[in-house]
Amino acid sequence: MPKLVDHAERRRHIAEALLAVASTRGLHAATMREVAAEAGVSLRLVQYYFHSKDELLAGALEHLAVRIGERVRERTAGARGPYELLAGALAAVLPADEDGRRVILTYHAYYTYALSRGEPPARGARDAAALEGLLAGYVAQAQAEGLVDGALDAGALAAELLALANGLGISVLTGQRDGAGALEVLAGRLDRLFRS
Repeated sequence: MPKLVDHAERRRHIAEALLAVASTRGLHAATMREVAAEAGVSLRLVQYYFHSKDELLAGALEHLAVRIGERVRERTAGARGPYELLAGALAAVLPADEDGRRVILTYHAYYTYALSRGEPPARGARDAAALEGLLAGYVAQAQAEGLVDGALDAGALAAELLALANGLGISVLTGQRDGAGALEVLAGRLDRLFRS
């Protein structure tokens, strides 16, 4: 009986290999041959699933968005209330651990790659808007529970918190502070928000 192939798993495996290559050498340097070597598969197999480097990059970006979603769910699972939901979701986009470093570094590499080619990083903008919407929902929940000033604009607060997390992520990637220091700054901002 022929062996059944899980095509979705193969695509994920190849996408993970691209993320590994991109997180160390950048997307410009990531060739399909390097991705095949990293995945431990033939170049022909990579080309079977992704006909061009652009297709490979698009597929890996979808996978990357899924990985960030997984990180958010992992860090908000078991949260008790909106403060912990916000803290967990924002921590998910910080490169405070090795997985986060790889995922966030690669996400920034996508922005750089798209912008250097004169293309707006539309997928990244959609993903950021979705995360901002999730954060706004958590802020609104805190407002409904009387934990955060209800006169404040939940959407604007969500944008501010995500921008802070993104900026802190850059500061971790560049060595300005470590992951623990970034989480501390984030917690300080949330503490002030919930005291307001």
